Amino acid sequence: MKLPFMLLLALASTGAISQNCDLTLTGEIIDLHDSSTLSGATIIIAETEDAVVSNLDGSFTISGLCPGTYNVQVSHPECATRAFSFEISENTSRTFRLEHHLEELNQIIVKGSSYVTKTETLLENRIETETLESFSNASLGDALKTISGVSSLNTGNAVVKPVINGLHSSRITIVNNGVRQQDQEWGAEHAPNIDLNTAGSITVLKGASALQFSGDAIGGVVVSEPARVAIKDSLYGKTLLSAQTNGRGATFTTVLTKSFSSGFYSTVQGTLKQYGDFEAPDYVLTNTGTEERDFSVNVGINKIKYGLEGYYSYFENTLGILRASHVGGAQDQVAAINSDTPLVIRDFTYNIDVPRQEVTHHLAKLSGFVQLDNVGKLSLQYDFQQNNRFEFDVTRIDDGIPSVDLELTTHNLMLSLESDLSGKTSTKFGLVGNFQENFANPATGVRRLIPDYEQYKLAAFGIADTQLTEKLTAELGFRFDYTYMDTFKFYRTSFWEARGYDEQFPELVVEEFNNQILTNPELDFGTISATAGISYQLSKDYFLFANYSLASRAPNPSELFSEGLHHSASRIELGDLRFGPEISQKITSALQKKGSDFSFSINPYANFIEDFILIEPTGIEQTIRGNFQVWEYRQTSARLLGVDTDLQYKLTEDLHYSNQFSLVKGWDRTRDQALINMPPANLVNGITYVLPWKTPVSIGLDSNYVFEQNEFPDNNFEVFIPETDSFETVDISTPPAAYHLIGLRASTVFNIHKNNKLKLNVNVSNLFNTSYRDYLNRLRYYADDLGRNITLQLKFNY
Repeated sequence: MKLPFMLLLALASTGAISQNCDLTLTGEIIDLHDSSTLSGATIIIAETEDAVVSNLDGSFTISGLCPGTYNVQVSHPECATRAFSFEISENTSRTFRLEHHLEELNQIIVKGSSYVTKTETLLENRIETETLESFSNASLGDALKTISGVSSLNTGNAVVKPVINGLHSSRITIVNNGVRQQDQEWGAEHAPNIDLNTAGSITVLKGASALQFSGDAIGGVVVSEPARVAIKDSLYGKTLLSAQTNGRGATFTTVLTKSFSSGFYSTVQGTLKQYGDFEAPDYVLTNTGTEERDFSVNVGINKIKYGLEGYYSYFENTLGILRASHVGGAQDQVAAINSDTPLVIRDFTYNIDVPRQEVTHHLAKLSGFVQLDNVGKLSLQYDFQQNNRFEFDVTRIDDGIPSVDLELTTHNLMLSLESDLSGKTSTKFGLVGNFQENFANPATGVRRLIPDYEQYKLAAFGIADTQLTEKLTAELGFRFDYTYMDTFKFYRTSFWEARGYDEQFPELVVEEFNNQILTNPELDFGTISATAGISYQLSKDYFLFANYSLASRAPNPSELFSEGLHHSASRIELGDLRFGPEISQKITSALQKKGSDFSFSINPYANFIEDFILIEPTGIEQTIRGNFQVWEYRQTSARLLGVDTDLQYKLTEDLHYSNQFSLVKGWDRTRDQALINMPPANLVNGITYVLPWKTPVSIGLDSNYVFEQNEFPDNNFEVFIPETDSFETVDISTPPAAYHLIGLRASTVFNIHKNNKLKLNVNVSNLFNTSYRDYLNRLRYYADDLGRNITLQLKFNY
């Protein structure tokens, strides 16, 4: 028996000796969340006990391996150690992802995770924590204006809607802590109901990316993300107090985070704001005060292989609308627009009278994920939102009954799988289900502008990016949305017949009541969105991006069903039941240079939109509540061309210069005229100098020059003035003159304790108290914009 056994052993040994053991394992170690490289990681192969350390770029090489299955252990000083098992039959390249933790809480770098704020082929614009903190007393729209290509559509000083490359409202998707914001964004005077102080960073993508959240982001995507919590035992937080002269008020915000090495964490945050009437350089802007109360709590556990998170936020604010913007008869309308000063100017007060808005917004999220070996990251998220909006009118007694009472409730469920197919290709697929219900309270006694409706949405998406070569990366994305809307809407019989609805949609009529018709439109839309692009590293510091995006947006309820007085907008709005989806094709390119001493980016784009829905003034109508402008929605073919540039230059170690320029040209190709409400060209320059004292003091000077808009449509109209028995032209088209604003800022930091710092910021906006009116401020017809404002901010870290 010994002979056969020895022969078998010899044959086996011969096979082993002849086995090919010259295979090589190469790869890189990167962060699980933001794909940054990790140097100094240790890679150990258990079977051979071979060990190497990753290079500065996170790469490594292990040679002399035989074919077979290997267990690899990867560790890093600031990461949880992970084990991987895989088979090697040829030279193999692998990417290992670790959970990276930063040790110093005051140096936490907030970065987004893939497919939320990351896109491979669009130039991203990010606002970091330090900049956001300087806007703690302002709004999301105010902070976003620090990014080139982003402006704002204002209703006075308090209602600020972001405008990206000339587009706003329903064409911009806002993602708040992983949840798409749903808060009646269709209204021009409806600002996003988000407390800016909940964000650790904000990223703007000027294109239809982030397809897991929407396919209708024709203008772009704004992603607000909380600060990342390290997996370690710690307790930390910060408090900010901001007081300002214009509005004579203050903002108080505080946040506290408790984390454990076991992976459990919790964060509590709250904000209070109180401001009285704001002021133009020469007068008080009567009834423009604001109050805000916000609260949020975030709890969860992150075990790297799996995690669970719960989040709730409450947002409540009361906003006064300039009293002089709500006028009575035709003569008052003409007088208000032609006057250099508001027709209503009263003494400063903290009281918020009519007209005003009162808004509350609830957001709740429950999400979880699990890392499946050889499959990927499987995530499930449910979120709930409820938005209550009240608008109070000047034409009725302020008895607590609003003229507009809307309750919007949204349920959303998303399932997704993110996989790393190889070291070079990543994918994400998902399904989304959404139910939304709008209730317009009939107890207001006023014709409801937005009707009752139920809306159902189903969507499927897929995203992939792959590294084709060491310098070339490609990205593809696709999304399909199906929308079904079940609506009950009262129409005036005269309007129904004047629009020809009685002949086109007789089947929609449910019942007739004297001069009104109850209808039940059931509409459905199928839309397709896609993105494709490449990025190429020209050299060490130069990068080239090119992206094509197809975005489709179904018309919103306001565009379809509006038929009545929009009180806080002080105008009659008319929609059209016959609208179809908008279809946008946007081509974007960018050249970027990175560098600590000198950096810049140039970002030209072209956006072609078919069936573009716009709203424009068409005349004036006399009602029992007074004279109001009539604004109608219509569809057209639009073209938007533009360019955004950014530049930063370190002149010396202590002296820095920055420059931004934005230009967009919007054209109505159907009528061969300029589009209404396109942002004028904007040039921003800034210079910062750090005084090299024992306690360094940073001082800066900012210059913002806004050009006059020289391309605009003629929407002027005539009104009859009974007092003079004549017609007068109401000029609502001519843009205001160009203006130049100077700002001054200074800051310093005091070390209170080893881990406690007190930061002092002083900011002066509109330093020379310049009188100006902004083309995109809807109240520019009635009053100047804000005068000088001095803000003092104290920030305490603990």
